[in-house]
Amino acid sequence: MKNWIIRIIRMIILFIIISCSQTSPYEHTEDFDVPLLKKNHILNSSGDFEALVKLNGEYFKQADKIGYKEGKGLCFLNVGNVNSTEGNYKRAQALLNKAGESLKQSENGFHRAKFYDSYADYYSHLKQYDKAIIYSDSALCSLKKAPDSKLKKELLPRIYTNRGTYFAWKGEFGTSLKSFRKGRDLENSAYSNCMLAQYYLYTQKLDSAGVYALRAGEMMNRQKTTDIEKQWVYYTLGYYYNQVNQYDEAEKMLNKVLEMSEKTKSIYSFHIREVYNALADVYKKKNDKEKAYFYLQKYLEEDNRLNEARFAAINKTTDDFILESKKESGQRENELWIIGILSAIILTVTGILIWKSIRHLESKKKSLKTETDTLKNQVHKKKLQEVIEMAKNNDSLFLMKFKELYPEFISRLLTINPDFENSELAFCALLKLHFSSKEIADYTFVQHKSIQQKKYRLRKKLNLEGDQDIYEFLDNLEKFTDEQN
Repeated sequence: MKNWIIRIIRMIILFIIISCSQTSPYEHTEDFDVPLLKKNHILNSSGDFEALVKLNGEYFKQADKIGYKEGKGLCFLNVGNVNSTEGNYKRAQALLNKAGESLKQSENGFHRAKFYDSYADYYSHLKQYDKAIIYSDSALCSLKKAPDSKLKKELLPRIYTNRGTYFAWKGEFGTSLKSFRKGRDLENSAYSNCMLAQYYLYTQKLDSAGVYALRAGEMMNRQKTTDIEKQWVYYTLGYYYNQVNQYDEAEKMLNKVLEMSEKTKSIYSFHIREVYNALADVYKKKNDKEKAYFYLQKYLEEDNRLNEARFAAINKTTDDFILESKKESGQRENELWIIGILSAIILTVTGILIWKSIRHLESKKKSLKTETDTLKNQVHKKKLQEVIEMAKNNDSLFLMKFKELYPEFISRLLTINPDFENSELAFCALLKLHFSSKEIADYTFVQHKSIQQKKYRLRKKLNLEGDQDIYEFLDNLEKFTDEQN
């Protein structure tokens, strides 16, 4: 009997020791999560994404030293979110998956919610709104299980606001409005009112849009508001004033966005190209053709810059972050061993190493070129699909978007015949996209016979011979115009 009592006492003591040794899933909330996410938010709001990636690289090292795997997961998540925002989706998914290895199974409800909300945002960028809503549901469920904290209080309203956007894009406006209102109730800020205004602008309810847009402007002046949110408010006000034909006010608000962007150098954090596009529309309505053309050109230049240049800085810093994470994940001894071997080889076979180094650089250069070309092709295909959908829907912005895709096409047509009207240029664009006469008739709601007549008149304006195929001519317009010159 005595032995049994001793055994039970030992088991109790062992249980107490094990229980005490187990760390709380919220142990590093204040000393790691809060400062990291606060600094990350500031850099994200300023648009300084390169500094953001470097920051997460530093915190990744810190998390590795203290054995905080969820902290490393948050670093992967933050960098993944940047790539998702900037359209670098392949890399974003890889980073988000890496973050999920620790955050998805975390006992910390906030960690799981943060992960699911980021994945919801990722899928919204891919326009997969059903998946975005599923992950958003998981984010809400996880966050509700987390204890009350400052982080929970900040994340919850943003999840509801994001859900409002997903449901709006799906066309479920009732649920969308409820989500936006819930987000505003939880955080009555300039941003939450701004997003409600965006909803009403999207649904063409201008009176309600005006109420929330003006309220957002008032709150922005009273409350502490980040630069990125201020730019959203100014953009929303500009868009609203343009819709209600107050063009001077619209011009003033939209120019404030540009001024802030120049001041903060936030070249990525706000969709400046959309501001240029809105200004082009304002000046067009004001009948200031020179400024309208100027901002349309700025819009096209900004769009091209984003497609070609924005990935470069992020990719470089992201590569550095990934490389650093590998170094900090238990490879230090291997690296020292490799350095020792390389040093010995350098002393004995320097010539061979130099030759290999040159070959390696050439290979890497070729690989980077291939990756860049692939990325450009992906961007081009995506834009082409958008332009085709706009053509099928007879969208009034079709020609403008087509010009972005094929900037030289319209200018070369005008070189052949400067008297082309916009409707004729749009018709040429449809032929360039290889729509048949029947398809063009269906999409533009005119008779097939009218399309044939348009083709005939177009052939005369292009000085085409009777046996010359108009589709072939437009496909090879660059070649034909160069031959004429």
